[in-house]
Amino acid sequence: MNEFAQDEQKRAAFDSTPVVDLQTLPPVTPTGQLIAAGANYRQHVIEITVAHQLGDPDASAEALREQAAQEVDERAQNGEPYVWIGSASGMSGAYDDVLLPEVGNDHDWELELGVVIGRDAYRVSEQDAMEYVAGYTICNDITTRSLVPRKDIPMMGTDWMRSKNHPTFFPTGPYIVPAAFVEDPHDLEIRLSLNGTPMQQGNTSDMVFNIPKLISYITSFMSLHPGDMVITGSPQGNGSHWGRFLQAGDVIEGSITGLGTQRNRVRDLSEGKRA
Repeated sequence: MNEFAQDEQKRAAFDSTPVVDLQTLPPVTPTGQLIAAGANYRQHVIEITVAHQLGDPDASAEALREQAAQEVDERAQNGEPYVWIGSASGMSGAYDDVLLPEVGNDHDWELELGVVIGRDAYRVSEQDAMEYVAGYTICNDITTRSLVPRKDIPMMGTDWMRSKNHPTFFPTGPYIVPAAFVEDPHDLEIRLSLNGTPMQQGNTSDMVFNIPKLISYITSFMSLHPGDMVITGSPQGNGSHWGRFLQAGDVIEGSITGLGTQRNRVRDLSEGKRA
């Protein structure tokens, strides 16, 4: 009886522990593949175009905004997704600290819907794509903006490897919600705050290419396996837009409808991880 009572006490203590008081690990395997969609939210593309003065350097912000809107709408109709592969070694838990490396001072946030694959997938049609989804989670795709361009070899364009894959740059979770419990993954609110101030607020309905299109496109040239995760792009409201980037001492909170909330304290790499 004493052993039974002790077991019940342990179970009761565990059941009453808030999840934020636990050290939660990423809900997907760190050995799985991480595939990311870039420039996949309409308003985000428009914001980035204006923030970085992409296009005509003499154009006004309003002219750049109109040009970007036309281009993204044309791409949605006749173009293809833009995807890249991230390193799963950059994943961390939903409540882990984000460690800023010494390089760069423009570390940015991009809260995204993560689509977790549940079956081997290769050459999957858009019509069948959702059958390969196990569930959904949250992932913050943190990026050092100044490391994106390669000034020494501009012909190669963007360098996502060095700008996005530092340890802790993909806080993921807190958990996976099975697909059966997410009524419409294309109608979820995405919100991120910095030190309590709202920064990102968007909806997955703003995706340029939806989840079936992304899965079909990705599996047209590579295979996906159970535990792999596709992150689907980020809505407007990044640090580039606000002119405010992550600093040691900041607290990021990110949530997506029905998928929980992340909370990450930002530290310099030299400070180390939370004990």
